[in-house]
Amino acid sequence: MPLNQTIMPTMTNESQLDQWVAKNAIPDSYFVQFANSVHPLTAEAKAYTNEKVFNYRIRKGDLLLKAGDVCLSIYLVRKGILRGYVKEGIKDITTWITPEGELVSSITSFGLQQPAIENIQAIEDCELIGIRYEDLQYLYDNFPEVNIVGRKVLEKYYRDAEERAFIARLTEATSKYKHFIATKSDLLNRVPLKYIASYLGMTLETLSRIRSKLSRASSNGIHT
Repeated sequence: MPLNQTIMPTMTNESQLDQWVAKNAIPDSYFVQFANSVHPLTAEAKAYTNEKVFNYRIRKGDLLLKAGDVCLSIYLVRKGILRGYVKEGIKDITTWITPEGELVSSITSFGLQQPAIENIQAIEDCELIGIRYEDLQYLYDNFPEVNIVGRKVLEKYYRDAEERAFIARLTEATSKYKHFIATKSDLLNRVPLKYIASYLGMTLETLSRIRSKLSRASSNGIHT
């Protein structure tokens, strides 16, 4: 008998059996925990997902997806931060910034299985958990509750897209930065300012001036 094989003891009642199974069950993956927090999954859906998800690590500065390639998987960020960006001439424009506990993918490329127009880059060393397109489609086709998870996740990311559109419509650079502080203050000390400036649609010099102005006002007890 293998040394790591678990021996099931003799049970006197069903309650004891349930307790033993719960104690010795293999823990759900982080991906399953995330999905189950959005909407409860059946044991069968959990088992299939646990079998199909995979761990993936990417170093700071490396690309998870390159424009022109097809996005084959969607990832849940367990550790680290990533950004999406598009190229415009010699500069790149940051379109989104995503930290732990969120999903990352090129939605159009992943959903339609066509070449991506954006790049996805790690801002920090990242630990991800991914699931491939065909495995997610199997979940949708065979487990109705996964469609509810998908709908709720899409609703959340539509709200995120609406927020980005709101920031883009603000005409005052200071207002844009204040909104970023109010909604993403946890990223201020982790994301390079050049990426934050690009995300907010301003130059790094403008962002630096705004930060200096707000810092001086705060030091003088002035509310801006």
